[in-house]
Amino acid sequence: MAKKNRNNDAPAINGVDGEDVEYSAELADQDDIEARERAEAADRRAKNRKDI
Repeated sequence: MAKKNRNNDAPAINGVDGEDVEYSAELADQDDIEARERAEAADRRAKNRKDI
């Protein structure tokens, strides 16, 4: 039987319904802006890795 990898240090997330919501710059706070920048940088790295 496969052992499940569990991270017991991960915070519990309440109210997550799996709904995908669109990013809104008008409603974004600083954390949202930084997360968006990190996601875009990760996308660029992934694309560059594919191109090699």
